[in-house]
Amino acid sequence: MSASTLAPVALFVYNRPEHTRQTIEALASNPEAALTRLYVFSDAAKSDDAVPAVAAIRSYLRTIEGFGHVEVVERDVNFGLARSIIDGVTRLCQDYGRVIVLEDDLVTSPYFLRYMNDALDLYADEERVMHVSGSAYPIGPFSWHADTYFLRVPLCWGWGTWGRAWDKFEKDPAVMQKFDTAMIKSFNFDDTYNYWQQLELNQAGKINTWFVFWYAQIFVRKGLALFPAVSLVRNIGHDGTGVHCGETTVYDMELSTKRLSVLKIPLEESTKAFVAHKKYFRKISPSLARRIFTRTRRLLSGLRASING
Repeated sequence: MSASTLAPVALFVYNRPEHTRQTIEALASNPEAALTRLYVFSDAAKSDDAVPAVAAIRSYLRTIEGFGHVEVVERDVNFGLARSIIDGVTRLCQDYGRVIVLEDDLVTSPYFLRYMNDALDLYADEERVMHVSGSAYPIGPFSWHADTYFLRVPLCWGWGTWGRAWDKFEKDPAVMQKFDTAMIKSFNFDDTYNYWQQLELNQAGKINTWFVFWYAQIFVRKGLALFPAVSLVRNIGHDGTGVHCGETTVYDMELSTKRLSVLKIPLEESTKAFVAHKKYFRKISPSLARRIFTRTRRLLSGLRASING
């Protein structure tokens, strides 16, 4: 692989210096990093409390080494994660035709960049393949026929796409009009994980996220997301420090200790993977409910304090 053939990496950071350091150091340990263009999108502080952490991160970002090219984009105003990701991914897809995306709480395997670039090359012209996931849910020790499989749902903890696919993205609740009852059930993995509710909450203005709209656009087009049989990314952000993440261990996973072979496989969702994910979603549902309740209670407590203050 040469620098001209490697996809650029978009890294989105905010106010977690230690998480950011771990993310960048892990990525730099990939052999391909030395030829990879790294674009770091640093969001501005949303409040005065976040100013010191944002400043610390920006100071650290100026010391990054080990990549073919590093460009730091310092936002002048707070974009928020959804707007920042949409803006950054759109920019790099327009400039390079493809992109690899990371956030500031993702630790990658040394084999991550090779897998992502192999997949982006192999499926570049397959219209149904719209997303490449570098991570996988910890669904258990299953035996696959290959090192990769397809699912209907993407996963955004270390992922990649092409301009041809991202051009279909719209953060627009109008996509919900394309669903009927059967589609909603299918969208929710046979009602084992309530993705549909995320669309409803966005429509109501109660949350502001991007991922579920990306999934919806893939779903209505019968698109596919490629997954590794063993995860190449570990999310370290579920420690209560993230903007959208509570504290939980249900997503803990081990990273692959070897290079994965990315070969052409049939363009169809893996039935075995679909069933395994349904079992996993059912298992973690109580934990998710507790996490959502805890986070909601914290938000309401903060709101009452601000009103009473």
